[in-house]
Amino acid sequence: MPTQIKNVSDQPNIQHWESRTQMAAAFRWTARLNMHEAVANHFSLAVNEDGTKFLMNPDQAHFARIRASDLLLLDANDPGTLDRPGAPDPTAWGLHGAVHRRCPHARCVMHTHSIHATVLASLADSRLPPIDQNCATFFNRYVIDEGYGGLALEAEGERCAAQLQDPSKKLMIMGNHGVLVLGDSVADAFNRMYYFERAAETYIRALQTGQPLRVLPDAIAEKTAAELDGYPGQSDKHLSELMAILDDEGSNYAS
Repeated sequence: MPTQIKNVSDQPNIQHWESRTQMAAAFRWTARLNMHEAVANHFSLAVNEDGTKFLMNPDQAHFARIRASDLLLLDANDPGTLDRPGAPDPTAWGLHGAVHRRCPHARCVMHTHSIHATVLASLADSRLPPIDQNCATFFNRYVIDEGYGGLALEAEGERCAAQLQDPSKKLMIMGNHGVLVLGDSVADAFNRMYYFERAAETYIRALQTGQPLRVLPDAIAEKTAAELDGYPGQSDKHLSELMAILDDEGSNYAS
């Protein structure tokens, strides 16, 4: 990973440099996987103990161009955030600010409108049955929001955050909207987001066959999910390999 820059107290845009480079890599790969939506989606990462100070992408920036130094450093408890120059997108502030304010366990928060997750969120029954290993990963580990109330401005953000108080629920299927993924780190959240999109795609494609589904028993699904919860180092290695590819390509993400 890029070397941590030191002595940056007078340069806010390069504080938390390692975290910034990881976030920038996650943005670049999300765009490469076509899991973004124009300039409308947002990722955030808590950088203090109670989670209220966080990094987030700037307003209307395309994921494919975001650099580590571009990320905003925000305070979820600062009511004047939207009134300042360089303010974040209002819906990003409404949703991510509320989650970081109310859910200290949500260290990294990734919100996308990725295609298959959004298709799942658009079904009357948005549950993800454990029909394969990827789907089983999320068994009993998500919540479904069935009360979509419009753009994720502050009231909507607070409503969503209120449903994420249980630390065992690492993902919200946002009915009529998309997906919100929580993680202990950038690598953890990105890995979960990636595999959820894969799982949703498998399920949607299985439904398209019109054939009966082979659903795992609850006990096996839970066993599989627990085994994957404790699988050593997989998410960190996933992200570090993606960063290595970007470095090999000469990407400017870590600038």
